[in-house]
Amino acid sequence: MERPNTLERIKKRLIDRHEWQLYLFILPVVVFFIILHYVPMYGIVIAFKRYSPSRTIWGSPWVGLLYFEKFFSSAMFGQLMWNTIYLSFYQLLVFFPFPLILALMLNYTNSKGMKGFAQTVTYAPHFISIVVLVGMLFLFGSPSSGLINVLLKKAGIESVNFMGSNAWFPHIFVFSQVWQNTGYQAIIFLASLTAVDLSLYEAATIDGATKLQKIFKIDIPAIMPTIVTMLLLQVGKMLNVDTQKALLMQTALNLDASEIFGTYVYKIGLIDAQFSYSTAINLFQNVINLALLVCVNAASRKLTEESLW
Repeated sequence: MERPNTLERIKKRLIDRHEWQLYLFILPVVVFFIILHYVPMYGIVIAFKRYSPSRTIWGSPWVGLLYFEKFFSSAMFGQLMWNTIYLSFYQLLVFFPFPLILALMLNYTNSKGMKGFAQTVTYAPHFISIVVLVGMLFLFGSPSSGLINVLLKKAGIESVNFMGSNAWFPHIFVFSQVWQNTGYQAIIFLASLTAVDLSLYEAATIDGATKLQKIFKIDIPAIMPTIVTMLLLQVGKMLNVDTQKALLMQTALNLDASEIFGTYVYKIGLIDAQFSYSTAINLFQNVINLALLVCVNAASRKLTEESLW
């Protein structure tokens, strides 16, 4: 029994040696992540120290959980948690289904010309800069000269300051995200749908199945691993709402709805130079993201037998 096991190990080593080119291709990516993602993680200790650039990280005095306690007891804690969680869940519930629906619609479009046109129209907004997109939102939503308010005035409706309203901010934030990224995200689902066995559609057609029945009985079960993976990736960054977009859309009038973890960390960390305090908040945010990912991954593995690990 020992001899086959030994031969198997030798064979495996020889195969690994013959595939050294593959490891060489992976090496730059590994080095990239080590240098830019893992090495900087030593800076997390700033959250537990009264950091001063003149003393360096290791020379700064240790303060333990002082900055976490300061954040939890601050008036901003409740507002930041509510705004961030509300925007995250709103974005997940509204945005996540649209790429899947678009991919299914394109998959059943017989006309190549119409399919290509729809793909171009839906993909194009993704390549618009966030700065340009927010500028468009301010122009269209201007209470005096914006296109939307001009149409409202002609309809006899009073103009609305969309970008200066706490009530309108979450809707504009989420649905502009849907418009900009639905087509691009649909590419992943379209790629998964191309791997579905065509004989299943032929058999379903012979049995008299409608397109809707094919979607629920063939397409969705076939791409369920992709759906679960995309959902888990979205949950893993639940509290990482697009800081750049929120900051650009933020005004003094909508501050109560637009102040989230990312914008607050930017202000106190880079503008006010409270490095330890901002690091503590960011670390708390990422710990919550990791906990959510682990919990949802475990639930997915139990309910659907699909998970990231």
